[in-house]
Amino acid sequence: MRSALENDDYVVFDHVQKSYDGQTLVVKDLNLSIGRGEFLTMLGPSGSGKTTSLMMLAGFETATSGRILLAGRNINDVPPHKRGIGMVFQNYALFPHMTIAENLAFPLQVRGMARAERERRVARALDMVQMGRFGSRRPAQLSGGQQQRIALARALVFDPELVLMDEPLGALDKQLREHMQFEIKALHDRLGITVVYVTHDQGEALTMSDRIAVFNDGRIQQLAPPADLYERPENSFVAGFIGENNKLPGTVEEMQGGRARVRLSTGELIEATPANVGVPGQRTLISIRPERVEFKPDQIPAGALTLQAEVLEVIYMGDILRTRMRVAGQDDFVVKCRNTLDQTRLDPGQRLRIGWHPQDARALDGT
Repeated sequence: MRSALENDDYVVFDHVQKSYDGQTLVVKDLNLSIGRGEFLTMLGPSGSGKTTSLMMLAGFETATSGRILLAGRNINDVPPHKRGIGMVFQNYALFPHMTIAENLAFPLQVRGMARAERERRVARALDMVQMGRFGSRRPAQLSGGQQQRIALARALVFDPELVLMDEPLGALDKQLREHMQFEIKALHDRLGITVVYVTHDQGEALTMSDRIAVFNDGRIQQLAPPADLYERPENSFVAGFIGENNKLPGTVEEMQGGRARVRLSTGELIEATPANVGVPGQRTLISIRPERVEFKPDQIPAGALTLQAEVLEVIYMGDILRTRMRVAGQDDFVVKCRNTLDQTRLDPGQRLRIGWHPQDARALDGT
């Protein structure tokens, strides 16, 4: 994690805490720096502190302690409408009695902008989200996806350098949600604005973000680019929250050449890359992604340690086959493989050996 006060940081949370009752902290000593032009996602389960952190940045919640800086300026006491921040809500928050053009013009009118300039900016913002011909309609006449585009346009209409998005795609169906992810990311890349995005959807975070801050219990568990989070989780919470993950319990026996040799609870000895473990005798969970497990003898990496497995269930998912196996005493070990014409078919009750490259196994904390 970068220093909380680097000169090129545009948004800084500096030892920020938040409590609603004066006793329980829902955000605990948050230190987070966001670069200008970055797309940063706050990801985590409900109650993890991500939305509260976003609301403090927006000015709708007040920090109990610590500072929030925007372009080097402490904004703790600056009211929301004077922070110059665009905001996109999950429920769109469009005024139903106004036309779309009037909805977009409203934040400009509040800022005292002349009518001609308001009209120019509204037209530009509507074109930006490909909704130029809908200015005379009212929100109720638009679909959910169209309303979301308008909410995004309204957040951008006054040219903010920072836009906050609070679960903006949560009300959309799966196909439209995925389409809007690419639209928002393309818009961010084109405009170069700074975006702070809140979601509990791991797919959204991986698709859109430059970096992801994974929240749990009021703290950031890991802050990293999407590929680093997925490939190199630092603890078992991150490994389990980002994508699907197999876990095999064991005990560290020795450290050798940057690898941990781990004795599984059923007696097998395997190797893994250590993360937050390294002391012999320490309990650990071995984390392996389902798509990194091989069961064809010619595809198991040379020198890899293999384990006995029994097929329990095979689920057809269209593009992939998801196979649940019993491995090292665990009945929920999952293997995923592409659904191709030449793919080896597995059947319940079948016994076989499985394996993976040691670098694809992570030895994490044993919780």
